[in-house]
Amino acid sequence: MAIDSVYVRAFQLKGELNYKGQKLLTYDIKYPQFSSERFRNFTNKLSVYYRAEAELYKKYHVMKLFQMAIDDYEYAIANDFPVRIYEVLTEYTVTYNDKYILSLYFDRYEYTGGAHGMTTRSADTWNLRTGRRMDLADFFPGRKDYVNYIIANINSQIAKKVKEEDAYYFDDVDDLVKENFNEKNFYIVPEGVMIFYQLYEIAPYSSGIQTFLIPVKI
Repeated sequence: MAIDSVYVRAFQLKGELNYKGQKLLTYDIKYPQFSSERFRNFTNKLSVYYRAEAELYKKYHVMKLFQMAIDDYEYAIANDFPVRIYEVLTEYTVTYNDKYILSLYFDRYEYTGGAHGMTTRSADTWNLRTGRRMDLADFFPGRKDYVNYIIANINSQIAKKVKEEDAYYFDDVDDLVKENFNEKNFYIVPEGVMIFYQLYEIAPYSSGIQTFLIPVKI
């Protein structure tokens, strides 16, 4: 392992919840644990943080969904409807682990009935030397107008995709790109900064989570 990176191990909380002998919800919550001789204190704290996040998500949010599943079950049985099994799945992806920077994102998928489930993405980028969360502005030093620069770059990429790939976005996509821009919605890849938009924010569900690479030197 390089001195400017950390070792990553995969952990998970997995199981199913039953009611009156009927399986109503399955969950699989994956989360990372980190280790490093050089950054031992920070990686220990980071591991505790992500483990606690996973456990709290299971304890509160998954149990809230389970109660919803019970209500749906009782309604389905009373009205002779099919019983739908809820599903919760959390996946994480480490996108950068080098040069004292650790970046990763989480996709949380929830199915609670209907035509399809919903996925929500979140991301974190950490400076291993300082032990602090990095901001988007950190990757655009000396550029005060970095937000406008990013938005213009994204709109240019969208226009190119529509022309060359016949990609589909909502009609007012230029306004939506600006309105839904969130400085927390980014992660790092070797080629630069990846900006993402949640489902339905700028394009239909079928288009998936939209990502845009903004090339910068890492």
